[in-house]
Amino acid sequence: MADPAKPGPGWVWRTVLVVSLALNLLVVGVIGGAIVTGRIGGDAPRSFDLGLGPLARTLEREERRAIGRTLRRDPDVRRMGVRAQLAAMVAALRQDPFDPDQLRAIMAEQSNRLATLQQKAQAALIDQIAAMDPARRLQFADRLQRELDNPRRRGDGRSGG
Repeated sequence: MADPAKPGPGWVWRTVLVVSLALNLLVVGVIGGAIVTGRIGGDAPRSFDLGLGPLARTLEREERRAIGRTLRRDPDVRRMGVRAQLAAMVAALRQDPFDPDQLRAIMAEQSNRLATLQQKAQAALIDQIAAMDPARRLQFADRLQRELDNPRRRGDGRSGG
């Protein structure tokens, strides 16, 4: 009879499945983010957030698209190397013995790159707001206030679900 205090071979497969699920979610998130920000496909993004929350939702569609174009033209954003990072992550996961510190380092680098992207999105948003005439900026402020007063309401007037 197996010792209940000693883990059996099943724990290895459970660990592999959990790591696989986490990786799949990460890949879906990265690909989804790339599509939303316009990094995949030729069209400007339909929408974006990048941590800008209600500010991004309050912008007009063309204003969001202009910010997306600005980000896609930014050389730092273009050099982020999402595919290379994912390949490094896959290689780290396949390594035997597995080195969790290597995976932590890869994920930390991804976090740093995401922070850089968010800073650039904020700068592009501020530039977009600075380019608004006073009447548009007041309209923007009013829409933002409505968004903040009713978080389930989308900035474009549609109710959220």
